Amino acid sequence: MVDMSRQRDSSENSEATSSSVTPSEKPWDMLHILSRFPAVNQASLRFTESASSFGRGLASLIDDGGGAASGLGSQNQSSQGKFDVASSVSSSNGHQMGESASSTTNNLDLFTRQNIMLDKATSLLNSTSATFTEFGQRLLGTPPLLWQGMVDRLQTTWKGSIDDIGWLQRLPGSMGVQDRTQRFEQILELVCHGVHPLPDNLIYLLVPGLFSNHSPLYFVDTKVYFSKLGLTCHIAKIHSEAAVETNASVLKEYIEELHWGSGKQVAILGHSKGGVDAAAAVAMNWPSLKDKVAGLVLVQSPYGGSPIASDILREGQIADVQTRYLLELLIQKMVKGDLKALEDLTYKKRQNFLARYSLPRELPVVSFHTEISIAPKVFSTMSHIAHAELPWHLFNIETASNVVKNSMKVPVVVPLPALMAMCAKHIELRYKHKSDGLVARQDAEAPGSVVVRPDRKLDHGWMVYSVSNKTLGEPDASQVCEALLALLLETCKRTKAD
Repeated sequence: MVDMSRQRDSSENSEATSSSVTPSEKPWDMLHILSRFPAVNQASLRFTESASSFGRGLASLIDDGGGAASGLGSQNQSSQGKFDVASSVSSSNGHQMGESASSTTNNLDLFTRQNIMLDKATSLLNSTSATFTEFGQRLLGTPPLLWQGMVDRLQTTWKGSIDDIGWLQRLPGSMGVQDRTQRFEQILELVCHGVHPLPDNLIYLLVPGLFSNHSPLYFVDTKVYFSKLGLTCHIAKIHSEAAVETNASVLKEYIEELHWGSGKQVAILGHSKGGVDAAAAVAMNWPSLKDKVAGLVLVQSPYGGSPIASDILREGQIADVQTRYLLELLIQKMVKGDLKALEDLTYKKRQNFLARYSLPRELPVVSFHTEISIAPKVFSTMSHIAHAELPWHLFNIETASNVVKNSMKVPVVVPLPALMAMCAKHIELRYKHKSDGLVARQDAEAPGSVVVRPDRKLDHGWMVYSVSNKTLGEPDASQVCEALLALLLETCKRTKAD
């Protein structure tokens, strides 16, 4: 008995030792935890076996109880009969004593069977109860870190980005913004009436956002529009799916080359992640770029972070490992990009980056952000993101004119506005904030910048892609870009005057 007790104690100690959880591991992963706690596994197996045995034993007990009850009924009936005979034949004392002895024997036999049945039931319940108790003790004996980790994971998932949206505005000592939406509308009206205020003594650099490498028409219409105005305009050739600091280094060299080749300053307009990349390039290299950059326009850029990116990649939430694996497969294997490109847009990464690199106060910055419409017509709108060129040489028209060859191009359209509308609805229902589908309006405002908050409902991709159902009489994306850059130059003059 002593040896068995020592063996059991030794077994439990070895299980406890082998089941310890190091802080570096993820104790909230249930499969990982159960695999590291054999005591819990063994208890759960014994619990299952005991439950099966309990069911079989209960069925057997019911059968025994049925027989006992049947015997009891017949014995009662026999006993009642004997009572009637004893009442009618009271003179036969010897016969009555014999019947009484026989009844006592039968009652003792029934009592014995009932006691045996009761002992079986008690033993069965005790063994099952012991297994229940062991399983509960083993499970509750697992480290509290397991339960706390599971609770933390649920809380993190439920909480989401509710405390992160608009964090820049709540930051102590954060610079205020200046709303010049009305002035922007005035400039835009002049542009629509043929008055073009942009000078030709600057180079205009357009920085595209995420996945622009797979969208050949990104910013193309705007570049053509600027070229027709006689302005020097470039679309930055960067790998949009690269990390922010990687693109910042590339943009720094790009800006220096443009300046050295022309002697002109560069006015930058970045859309979405392109604005974040451009802001990083300026902030990280301001001493060498301060004389080369005229100003920066952030168009729908998640300068403070994006709730969509954060909700997808937040560590510690439910299924975070699986989600990250799928995104790595999509971005790194299929798109040939870097997952850091999306990860750098999360609130956590933006907070860490802006703590190290913030935009210089003397740099003129314009922040432009919009709110998407969730009207039914949005779901029928298609965005023209590229075109597919048919293999015209297969049609034996090698000598055909360029007009014929251009007619063989098929537009590639996708329902981007519908996708943006669904994301915007998610942000609105979950966090009670307005957005353009990917970026909450508060997160698109850089501290100390001039902000433009138009009433017009525009989704996140409208600025760079032409849509299938344009609204007549409304300014297009190229005109909006021109008005934003004109407002930037006005801000430059005011900054120098101050």
